[in-house]
Amino acid sequence: MLLVLGRPGSGCTSLLRVLSNDRDSFDEVTGETRFASMDHHEAKQYRQQIMFNNEDDLHFPTLTVNRTMKFALRNKIPEERPDHLNNRKDFVLNKRDDILDSLGIGHTKKNMVGNEFIRGVSGGERKRVSLAEVLAGQSPVQMWDNPTRGLDSKSALAFARMLRSEADRNEKTIITTTYQAGNGIYDQFDKILVLAEGRVTYSGPRRAAREYFENLGFICPKGANIADFLTSVTVLTERTVRPGWEGKVPNTPEEFEACFQRSPIYKDQMDAIVEPEKLSYETEDLALAVSSEKKKQHIPRNKSVYTTKLWDQIGACILRQFQIMWGDKFSLYVKVASAIIQALVCGSLFYNLAETSESIFLRPGVCFFPVLYFLLESMSETTGSFMGRPILSRQKRFGFYRPTAFAIANAITDIPVVIFQVSSFSLILYFMAAMQMNAGKFFIYWVIVIVQTLCFIQLFRSVGAVCKTFGNASKISGLLSTVFFVYGGYLIPFHKMHVWFRWIFYLNPGSYAFEALMANEFVGRKLTCVEPDYIPFGPQYANSASSNRGCSVLGSDENGIIDGAAYIKEQYSYSPGHIWRSFGILIGFWIFFIGLTALGLELRNTQSGSSVLLYKRGSERKTNQDEINKKDASPEKDMNELLGSVKQSTFTWKDLDYHVPFHGEKKQLLNKVFGFVQPGNLVALMGASGAGKTTLLDVLAQRKDSGEINGSVLIDGVPVGISFQRTTGYCEQMDVHLETATVKEALEFSAVLRQPADVSHEEKIAYVEHIIDLLELRGISDALIGVPGAGLSIEQRKRVTLGVELVAKPTLLFLDEPTSGLDGQSAFNIVRFLRKLVDGGQAVLCTIHQPSAVLFDAFDGLLLLAKGGRMSYFGETGKESKKILEYFSRNGAPCPPEVNPAEHIIDVVQGSATDKTDWVEVWNQSEERKLALAQLDTLNESKRAQSDHVEDTSDFATSHWFQFKVVSKRLSIHIWRSPDYMWNKFFLHIFAGLFSGFTFWKIGDGTFSLQLRLFAIFNFIFVAPGCINQMQPFFLHSRDIFETREKKSKTYHWLAFIGAQTMTEIPYLIICATLYFACWYFTTGLPVEASVSGHVYLQMIFYELLYTSIGQAIAAYAPNEYFAAVMNPVLIGAGLVSFCGVVVPYSSMQPFWRYWIYYLDPFNYLVGGLFGEVIWDVKVKCEASEFVKFAAPSGQTCGQYMSDFLSSQPGYLLDANSTGTCSFCQYSQGSDYAKTFNLNEKYYSWRDTGITALFCISTYGLVFLMMKLRSKKTKSARSE
Repeated sequence: MLLVLGRPGSGCTSLLRVLSNDRDSFDEVTGETRFASMDHHEAKQYRQQIMFNNEDDLHFPTLTVNRTMKFALRNKIPEERPDHLNNRKDFVLNKRDDILDSLGIGHTKKNMVGNEFIRGVSGGERKRVSLAEVLAGQSPVQMWDNPTRGLDSKSALAFARMLRSEADRNEKTIITTTYQAGNGIYDQFDKILVLAEGRVTYSGPRRAAREYFENLGFICPKGANIADFLTSVTVLTERTVRPGWEGKVPNTPEEFEACFQRSPIYKDQMDAIVEPEKLSYETEDLALAVSSEKKKQHIPRNKSVYTTKLWDQIGACILRQFQIMWGDKFSLYVKVASAIIQALVCGSLFYNLAETSESIFLRPGVCFFPVLYFLLESMSETTGSFMGRPILSRQKRFGFYRPTAFAIANAITDIPVVIFQVSSFSLILYFMAAMQMNAGKFFIYWVIVIVQTLCFIQLFRSVGAVCKTFGNASKISGLLSTVFFVYGGYLIPFHKMHVWFRWIFYLNPGSYAFEALMANEFVGRKLTCVEPDYIPFGPQYANSASSNRGCSVLGSDENGIIDGAAYIKEQYSYSPGHIWRSFGILIGFWIFFIGLTALGLELRNTQSGSSVLLYKRGSERKTNQDEINKKDASPEKDMNELLGSVKQSTFTWKDLDYHVPFHGEKKQLLNKVFGFVQPGNLVALMGASGAGKTTLLDVLAQRKDSGEINGSVLIDGVPVGISFQRTTGYCEQMDVHLETATVKEALEFSAVLRQPADVSHEEKIAYVEHIIDLLELRGISDALIGVPGAGLSIEQRKRVTLGVELVAKPTLLFLDEPTSGLDGQSAFNIVRFLRKLVDGGQAVLCTIHQPSAVLFDAFDGLLLLAKGGRMSYFGETGKESKKILEYFSRNGAPCPPEVNPAEHIIDVVQGSATDKTDWVEVWNQSEERKLALAQLDTLNESKRAQSDHVEDTSDFATSHWFQFKVVSKRLSIHIWRSPDYMWNKFFLHIFAGLFSGFTFWKIGDGTFSLQLRLFAIFNFIFVAPGCINQMQPFFLHSRDIFETREKKSKTYHWLAFIGAQTMTEIPYLIICATLYFACWYFTTGLPVEASVSGHVYLQMIFYELLYTSIGQAIAAYAPNEYFAAVMNPVLIGAGLVSFCGVVVPYSSMQPFWRYWIYYLDPFNYLVGGLFGEVIWDVKVKCEASEFVKFAAPSGQTCGQYMSDFLSSQPGYLLDANSTGTCSFCQYSQGSDYAKTFNLNEKYYSWRDTGITALFCISTYGLVFLMMKLRSKKTKSARSE
């Protein structure tokens, strides 16, 4: 076992990646690595045997611990197993129990894993689930990156001992990095490798490491962890040099490396390296073990890196995918419910279509609707494909399954869900619309819709698999939805498409589905031609011979009967015999998209390289040494002056109980907890994993939003007021920050909003500067915070989190695990900063894991929790922990010499199999408890008597208007520094505008051209889905930051948040409208007069505001991105597009909808404002094929015969003096066509634009309403 030590950034993780043959994230790796006799190229076929586990806990949150483990083990079942475990199921269950029990989480099998948003096992238990999943791989070579992060000291030591046992018993090679390794963990390893800035400062036996550095002239402090000592020697401000050795010890990593290479240890290590050729027997043993582990099959798989064959992997992935879906039943219900709602709305819209020409325009609409709806609904798969990608990458690296198996399994598990979804949809729509009542026809309809839906789902999933970033994926999916909608055959029939884009029709799955559905519906159907399609009509023509009347519908005969097959042949160029051909093509598309998804997942490298720290333009970038030097100049002597303006308060709590609902009952998480924190006190809150430390901190900080709280929580002897959350600081374990803000901007934002309004802006900024110096952030004050792994280091982010709370001048400071994930020196720095604050009079309560003896000694008091949230100690720790050690020693648990007091206390309270002492009962009967309670009561009485407490009745420190201005400024900067977000939106508008412009290039003046003008405008509506799908994750990310940190700290009101979100988008939306207008309007040949084009441009701006506010309203209430993406087509498809009067004109709409929802649909007014102006004054000139032809009665000219008709109806005759065949054009000008869409007057266009503007205002109001409803939903826990 080898322990790799080093400070963050020294290259520990990179070294493990290289050693584990995980090189994809590096541009170049030089040097040589050998796995027995193999080089790294040969070792790739043994990827599953060389395991690398990073420190992140990546799991499907809705799976239980049991299912997570069983899935891992199913993919690692060896062919050769012990006789008593010959059954595969027995092997899986036995290994599962062994691993979970060895990690102490056997009791969590039925619990969901959970994550930060879904309640599941505790953080420490989740970490152990991650460890268990890796152990299921049974790899002989294991690389562990900080596996003990988030574990308490006892659990961490138990895991290290388990690794030791694995190495000894099964001869496994184990390499581990870890931070804050206690001496117990350190002693488990055979060898130590110390890195500093990528250079080796020591590599050799563990027993010789401490002595080696002491011989160089360094002193290991008493009680310090040896691992921390080894990494501290390269840090000038952290190390201790032996007197007389100043100037003789090495200072830089280069000097340390040179010293080591001159040492005897280095020579011994080099001599110990065995020639690769002499290790060929190990390679043969590995190959033999791997071949015996793999499944027996007919095709040799010696080159495969997987234990199980592909079909077994697919089977395991299918089962897991069903379990994931069942764990997230709500999303499943939403998908089915949305399909039912869509079908009911659409079915009622097309209800009981007539067997006449009145339905000739509607029937293609009802056939195209399932294509459009499931196209839009499937766009959510692009979002969903990114949600599980890190988990896929992790399990691919472990050799659990091929990404191909994952892709195929996803496609197969889609089938039953889609069948249920489409069945619900089809049964309603098909029969409500009175489509052909024939079982065979319905079956064909059902099958075609199922296959095209599977096709669309897999299409958008493949986009997510192929694209590296979500921005690019959402951009491409938005373009595809627009392109496939236009070239589906509904808007523009195939023979009317321009030749330069006609090829898209052949690549569009929707076009084949639409053709099959149209043929299925129209073949065998006869429709009667009636007015207004049977011309001329009216009382005076009732007795006219059929030869003297003509039908305007293609495919009609001389008797006015329309044959469905002839109609689709002449109107759409569709063949009745293409139904099953289209079905086969759709199956082919589905298989192709599955293959494309699999290829994208197989080739995708999701590992990121090294992070780069970005600085604000124009700022002066500091080096690390600059920052270190700044430390000596920190104004520590001004600490009391700095914190003197902060109100100092004593915080107490007593008899605190907390219950949460659990399986219909109440579960108690805290039990009669009491304690206090005084100014100048640093109190630690400790306990085993799951004891309730974070829960207690959340309850004390008033951050719980569910459950029931009992007990008293007082500040200066009086109950906490409404401003408590604002005037206290809470540093949560997860450092949540806006990644595009600089350190200084983050601190200033908090200061100006949380300090009282009567403090001047200059004073607030000056205080920020003091805090920057106090926390030694000056060198990175202008650096962008970034995200974990790509920006500030973990330790720097912790300091920023602390600074964000300190600039608010809190009376009390809560911190949850401020040292978690840090190395020993960084943890010491954080505690040193806390000590500075406390010495200046600040009161601090802090949970902490695995503190070293040095860190533990920095605390003044300790609150110790046992399982079940019960107290086992509260009081002073004493110098060098003497008081608390004396307490435990007196009660039968003395601390052995050289043992970390903190680790000893946790171990004692957790208990063991031999020690049956109930430390909770010991505490309850102790004198220390009585004295602590008496001191608490005395503090409350004295503070209540001294208090001149004046209740602050304001939730927030500043006005809503001021909050709006500050939040808007921050969000504007955030958008500006997120160029991908806006450029993707700009690109989508440019492409969509050009695409639409050249699709509807130079529209003519015929009757079909009138319809093309309408569809050119209607197509603009479909720029929205792509933009909304891209905008919602951006919005939700900001909302998550607000709800996670800024709402809870009462930094600003939700009104300011929504106001800023809406206002900052508007300038970019105007640019988007301008780009689309410029690319689209003039290429389509629409009127160029300023009065017309300017009106259209204004209406387009209103639409940008309209769809953005609709998308924000959905996102404001949605729990996550996927739910929002599923809801988008429901509202846009069922609620807005269906009733705007285009798909179903006003005159054909069912009366139930016509008289209310039509007028409530904003898209109705949107289309009216865009369409009326561009068509009203158009002079219609029918093409030859568009004239309705019939014979004039004997002895009459066409003009004489049609005079009565033309006096009341629009249209014109080609030759009024003809006495033979009359050629009649239905429309003479555009206004005639506009009136068929309820645009009866020219001014309606401006009227509709005005109403659209009002809808923009009301939908923005809807965003506020949705956020208000969500804010009410996340209320505080009930206190009694």
